[in-house]
Amino acid sequence: MLRRFVDVRDEEVGAVRWSFLYFFTLMCGYAILRPIRNEMGTAGSVKGLDWLFTATFLVMLAAVPAFSALVSRWPRRVVIPRIYRFFLLNLLGFFVLLKLGVARETVARVFYVWLSVYNLFVVSIFWSFMADVFASGQSKRLFGFIAAGGTTGMLVGPFLVGRLAEPVGPVNLILISVVLLEVSAQCVRRLSGWAQDVQQQPAAAQGPVGGGVLAGLRLIVTSPFLLALGLQVLLYAATSTFLYFQEVRLVAALGNDAASRTALFGDIDFYVQLATLGLQTLVTGRVISWLGLGAGLAVAPVVTGLGFLGLAAMPVLTVLILFKAVRGASHYALERPSREVLFTTVDREARYKSKSFIDTVVYRGSDTVSAWLQGGLAKLGLGMTGLSLAAVPLAGLWLGVSLYLARHQRRQAEPVPAAAPEAPVSEEVAAR
Repeated sequence: MLRRFVDVRDEEVGAVRWSFLYFFTLMCGYAILRPIRNEMGTAGSVKGLDWLFTATFLVMLAAVPAFSALVSRWPRRVVIPRIYRFFLLNLLGFFVLLKLGVARETVARVFYVWLSVYNLFVVSIFWSFMADVFASGQSKRLFGFIAAGGTTGMLVGPFLVGRLAEPVGPVNLILISVVLLEVSAQCVRRLSGWAQDVQQQPAAAQGPVGGGVLAGLRLIVTSPFLLALGLQVLLYAATSTFLYFQEVRLVAALGNDAASRTALFGDIDFYVQLATLGLQTLVTGRVISWLGLGAGLAVAPVVTGLGFLGLAAMPVLTVLILFKAVRGASHYALERPSREVLFTTVDREARYKSKSFIDTVVYRGSDTVSAWLQGGLAKLGLGMTGLSLAAVPLAGLWLGVSLYLARHQRRQAEPVPAAAPEAPVSEEVAAR
């Protein structure tokens, strides 16, 4: 039945199911926590987007070297579950503080920043682990379906919150996320066993990564490929921030009916996730396998450039909704799985250390810089049309970087031509 959705081999079925469950539990737990964070912000406990972006970025700067130190010393089957259980203990601490009502405003601010760090960090670790377990050829076939596990979790999480928040209480929902995070840790153990027993990975591929704490940054600076990957993430995050502030302006122009605005964008997010799920299960693997990574990587920047041009021409809510829906589906269903395939071609140190730096510090750093940049441009008098046009060159550069990455990966995958056999040498020539 699984083959109806994905090109999977018999020996891969178990690993694909565990990977799907792993990403599902990870993202479902996050989707349960996100409304709790948003409620805190709505209640006025959290204020200042610029401060939040900056605080999250600073926490990332401290967290990434700590993660690099752990993967340098411990094997993945040990360090990843321990990191998840560290976050699990954090959640239990927040649960106790919120139940007791201790310093609620301070706890709300810390929780807001913590969840922003948590989301990027655990997802980055997940994809690093996937790139470490599956080979490049497997990733092109399977990553789209595995990514659908996360999308399913992002659908089920809000569904559970909507039905349990009132009878159970919002704070008690944290305990569900705790259980789901423990299931994620157990999935790591199962997949590590599969990689050893079925995939026949050598012991060196499962042990500590080694290297220094700042090796991830050093590798990025010295590798044009990793530098381009970082630039790609930076441009995606920058265009996302520009789109977010355009959304804020248009939504604010609707009036003071907060309930209707919330319901409208809640429906949009739901249908974006639904469209993404359909693409991931039925289209992604085939597009990457048949058309190549270039097609998968190019869709999101092309949609982004056209979307900002559309917003510049018609800065209205209908265009924004269509833009956001198509961009979200193309990113999560095609561009993100394609980008994760690229990390299967680098060594393990880059796979864990450089990737975590790119996915967290670079991403949040771009958020921070873009937030201040768009604020400065707005103060200079640029309206929605001007800000939309300012984002178009960023999308064009993003497209160029994506095509470069696809060409690089294609060259890496090309077999090295065998040397031509030497002509036989006669005994007479040999004697001479």
